[in-house]
Amino acid sequence: MIITLSMGCIAQEFDPFIQSKVDELQYDSLFQKLLAFENFGIKQVGTDALDETANWIIQQYTDWGYTNIELDTLYVGQNSTFNIIVTKTGSVYQDTYFIVDGHYDTYNGPGVNDNGSGTAIVLEMARLFKDVETAYSIKFIHFTVEELGLVGSTHYVENTVVPQEMDIKLLLNIDEVGGVAGTNNNTITCERDEWSPTSNNAASAAFTDTLANLTEMYSNLNTDISYAYGSDYVPFMDNGYVVTGYYEYNESPYPHSINDSLSNMDPEYVFELTKASLASCMYFSGAQSISTGIPGDITTEKNIEIYPNPFAEYISVKNITTETLNLQVYDLNGRLQNNFKLSAEATSVIRTKLKAGTYFYKIFDEDQEIISSGKIIKTK
Repeated sequence: MIITLSMGCIAQEFDPFIQSKVDELQYDSLFQKLLAFENFGIKQVGTDALDETANWIIQQYTDWGYTNIELDTLYVGQNSTFNIIVTKTGSVYQDTYFIVDGHYDTYNGPGVNDNGSGTAIVLEMARLFKDVETAYSIKFIHFTVEELGLVGSTHYVENTVVPQEMDIKLLLNIDEVGGVAGTNNNTITCERDEWSPTSNNAASAAFTDTLANLTEMYSNLNTDISYAYGSDYVPFMDNGYVVTGYYEYNESPYPHSINDSLSNMDPEYVFELTKASLASCMYFSGAQSISTGIPGDITTEKNIEIYPNPFAEYISVKNITTETLNLQVYDLNGRLQNNFKLSAEATSVIRTKLKAGTYFYKIFDEDQEIISSGKIIKTK
């Protein structure tokens, strides 16, 4: 039997591997980061508090084993400060980047909501990504001097992103997501680009819809979609890059004041958003377990054989079971490429129309249980 694979596409589906990583998140780990951020004090440019916070962030990444840590220095008046850029190289698209960011400076207060919440979430994601392989490279970025007019992110875009013509798949901005203590914080705003230039708006809307779906799939939060404005994604979208973002739905009255403290926000809400953020970043970066590896010439699992692998034009799937099975093939973003049947006790020879690259597959039995999964590689 010869089956031709075409290039269909449907919405993302629940991924047990993503859920397994989300389950590794720890509330206490997040809470301790929020508490540490508060204890550094008011983090305005030129203060020891801002420098100490930056050093603390860098030390976190160093302790987790990250080595590609860049300091993007800029000057505000006579004071130097820096963006912190940590790069995790992808296994397939090394020069294409998924960026997740949150600023670490504050204004007139400790800023535990604005933006200790985003800072802690980015750090928690980086901690969990340590044993995860990603198809795309990831940049975890902690911008400085956001509060004085997006100074840090503008400097980075103008001096690094644009001159290098950086290939950015998507930027996810996380800013002020702490919620309000004593209120029902059950909804997060997902932000999309609705401004000029309009060339990137449709892609931003599509990614934001996906962000909302993933948020509701992997956390207990509802979502509301609104427009992006006034945070570190602005210089990116002004230069034609695709962005999305998170912002609290119940807006706190305390940012930019001494009362922007841990006691006036909702850490449980931040924890739920950490789950959503981690799941979304895994999905957008094409994440999978390092231990999964790439199959060899023949993959055999529970009476299934797939060969050759890698393959050029034809791939064979031998179904030794007495059941009709269902094979699904996904790209590295988790998008379903096709879905077809494998006859019982038969070998299906498949001629694909997929482009050269790496794909994931899942094989389901008649009870919709996954009985085999892995990678397949098309060489041309």
